Amino acid sequence: MKKNRGPGGRKSGGGRVTPKGGSSSSGRATATLDRGHGLPHGIPARTSVTSRRIGARVERGLVSARRELPATIDRPPYADKADGMPPAFKGPNTRTADEIERMRVAGDLAAQLLLRVGNEVRPGVTTDHLDEVAHDECIRLGVYPSPLNYKGFPKAICTSVNEVICHGIPDSRVLKDGDIVNVDVTVYANGVHGDTDAMFLVGDVDKDSRRLCRVTRESMYRAIEAVRPGEPINVIGKAIQQHAHRNGIGVVDEFVGHGIGPAFHTSLQIPHYYVPAATTVIEEGMTFTIEPMLTLGSPRLHLWDDAWTAVTNDGSRSAQYEHTILVTADGAEILTATSDGRCAADVFAID
Repeated sequence: MKKNRGPGGRKSGGGRVTPKGGSSSSGRATATLDRGHGLPHGIPARTSVTSRRIGARVERGLVSARRELPATIDRPPYADKADGMPPAFKGPNTRTADEIERMRVAGDLAAQLLLRVGNEVRPGVTTDHLDEVAHDECIRLGVYPSPLNYKGFPKAICTSVNEVICHGIPDSRVLKDGDIVNVDVTVYANGVHGDTDAMFLVGDVDKDSRRLCRVTRESMYRAIEAVRPGEPINVIGKAIQQHAHRNGIGVVDEFVGHGIGPAFHTSLQIPHYYVPAATTVIEEGMTFTIEPMLTLGSPRLHLWDDAWTAVTNDGSRSAQYEHTILVTADGAEILTATSDGRCAADVFAID
């Protein structure tokens, strides 16, 4: 679950955005598909844009009742609040040695959860079924699914299909042959969160959608490779935008990665496009998510009236991959992998 841009260019948590570009679009590739965000600073212009719609628009289904968890499972502070609002996090951007060890465990558990849900993705199942599987697996693992009741979010995971960029609410919609779906999971265990997501193919998927998923995964890993102590945080977005634009892919700028640890979202923000002013220095011991959201067509978006589901204005498909990372002395450690090094982004890698 991502942080997002609020009014006036500020960023805040919670699934609400100030869309740019209005609620409609012709769907044609134009010079306004990407506004640049520092193109003179080594970001190539976007080329070979694919903006056609693939398949019919995603239709929302019915959302089932909230699923309950045993009282024995440790809960984050917002879990049982009527409004689901988390307390303001006022801690540092770096984690203690104890927090890091606990985050390794939470990341392992999140990776296990995503692999379990990913194995269920196939034509004919509903996204609500995926949520039920995730919910039951969280109970088996003894962890709390962090999205559940976070600012009122009604489900254990986010499922974002085709043109849904992020924060899709699992419902009765049946996955169809040719769909692509992002499954975003976060777990709360031992007082810390681990956050990860990946793309999954539903049956036989067209080459443009596969290319979108491949480039998005590559962009995430290039961004992770760019992380070094002493570098400004904008090297992450630069790596993503460079690779995306070289491959004709758009970069969503309404949502950002975020600091994570004892809080689901901290004030640390990780833009996925190049922002010259994003000069926060990367420090050893920081933990944050890198989670680029890329599009075949225009990255302009709007929200459904559920105040969560973000979709592309032109109906073009979107993809996202995410890892939680720890900044080390010479780079970054991926925390959201199992103890034997597996993660859904690699196990379900798309060529």
